Amino acid sequence: MSAGKDPARGPAKGAAKDPGKGQETREKLLEGALRTLTEQGIAKTSARTIAAAAGVNQALVFYHFGSVDELLAAACRYGTEQRVALYRERLAGIGSLSELLAFGREMHEKERDAGHVAVLGQLLAGAQTQPRLAVATAAGLALWVEEIEKVLVRVLAGSPLGEFTDAVGLARAVAASFVGLELYEGVDRAGTERALASLEQLSLLVSAVEDLGPLAQRAVRHRLRRSSRG
Repeated sequence: MSAGKDPARGPAKGAAKDPGKGQETREKLLEGALRTLTEQGIAKTSARTIAAAAGVNQALVFYHFGSVDELLAAACRYGTEQRVALYRERLAGIGSLSELLAFGREMHEKERDAGHVAVLGQLLAGAQTQPRLAVATAAGLALWVEEIEKVLVRVLAGSPLGEFTDAVGLARAVAASFVGLELYEGVDRAGTERALASLEQLSLLVSAVEDLGPLAQRAVRHRLRRSSRG
């Protein structure tokens, strides 16, 4: 992957004359970067391959973003913002942990089929050696964590388990679990299905506790408080 700036490449002729055209070109490059990551991987992602995927002059990569790394970082944010926006309304309607897990399974399948899991895998691979990409990838994942955290705070508020659960930490654990499962599926699809099924069984146990009567819930809280002090 070519990462550095290329001062030898000047802006394409007429690139700054039309702001609307400039924005259109930026979006083409962002989409081209995501498509290149999906189809060719991080190792073959360069200004040339991205420009070819976007259908624009290679010099425009450097004119609009300065470097390939900066373009990939922007593409990470761009792609994640689009995906989060697509699911935000659905997430806002989730009312239980079992619904959250069902949503996660459905989203996992859609994102895998659309190629977005492959993009995430390539970004995580590149982030190991490219600091800018690491920061952008973490920021992109944080958008998902923020939405999951909102769901958990809302769902756990009425649960006997709520006061014993760190919603912020749990949101990160959930996000990390699904990221890991998405990548793990590439080498062991059956194992991934079994892991998802186990999470669903865990959600059933939580639901069973939440369905207990007031006295039983009080006993559960009392027991958990004693254990947490222990």
